[in-house]
Amino acid sequence: MNTNAEALISIVVPAYSEQEVLPKFHERTTAVCSQLPVDVEIVYVNDGSTDNTLEVLDELYKSDDRVSVVDLSRNFGKEIALTAGLHKAKGDAVIVIDADLQDPPELIPKLITEWQNGYDVVYAKRSRRDGETSLKKFTAHLFYRLMRRFSRVKIPEDTGDYRLLSRRAVDALNTLVEHHRFMKGLFTWIGYKQKAVLYERDPRLAGNTKWNYWKLWNFAIDGITSFSSAPIKFAGYIGVSIAFGAFIYGIYMLVNTLLYGNPVPGYPSLIVIILFLGGIQLIFIGVLGEYIGRIFNETKQRPLYFLNDYRPRRAEQGEISDKN
Repeated sequence: MNTNAEALISIVVPAYSEQEVLPKFHERTTAVCSQLPVDVEIVYVNDGSTDNTLEVLDELYKSDDRVSVVDLSRNFGKEIALTAGLHKAKGDAVIVIDADLQDPPELIPKLITEWQNGYDVVYAKRSRRDGETSLKKFTAHLFYRLMRRFSRVKIPEDTGDYRLLSRRAVDALNTLVEHHRFMKGLFTWIGYKQKAVLYERDPRLAGNTKWNYWKLWNFAIDGITSFSSAPIKFAGYIGVSIAFGAFIYGIYMLVNTLLYGNPVPGYPSLIVIILFLGGIQLIFIGVLGEYIGRIFNETKQRPLYFLNDYRPRRAEQGEISDKN
């Protein structure tokens, strides 16, 4: 681990339509970086933004030789944008942070300190979440607990993507080529020494969140199906329970009919049972379909993303020129 003044820290920032907040984010981040006893590169990843995000990044690139810009060919989603940034980051340690300033850049020195203490993954754990609705907090709380309960990978509770990764942790992540990438799970799955640093999460500084409840629902499904087979097991348990109950009920009806007869047609109850079993079957077919769909996407072996452009930091270009 290189922890002296020659160490390079990469800060990876995925950005999707964040033109309003990027200047302030860069101002606060560079103010922190100027106090660090290490070299810094800031890797911005434009994830197919539909506003002027790329133009803002161009200005930052021209004004700051520590900035590099990764411009994806379209919007691939945050998980893939993070992956692209990790692929391009060259630092001895890499910090992943969102651009919306809910995660304060001022925490970066603490993350670096713990890395210098020997930890490969230092993740920022939220002690408070300001600017979020009660429903959002409740669903997030429930999701993390469910993941810890049913997944073999114990994902830290109340923890987002904001964290520091050592070089070997980044290299390990870069060997993973799966398309349905749940990064919070992958950060934990690689192992190595990990430690939490507590912080209070701020409200979004400007702009609107890109995560509505439908996207969050799909994100949760990605996380659960990527790191747990619990839904399929649950479907099996329910199926066995229903079959056992039907068997017991069948014996009861047989004995009751032989002893007392059963002249009641039972049409309403029959329809209810048929609809109930049909609904259960369709739900579990949908669960199987989620897993099969992921298998289908993985077997195509398409590249994770395509680049429209990549501009390394000008400081790095100068180093290359000096060597030549």
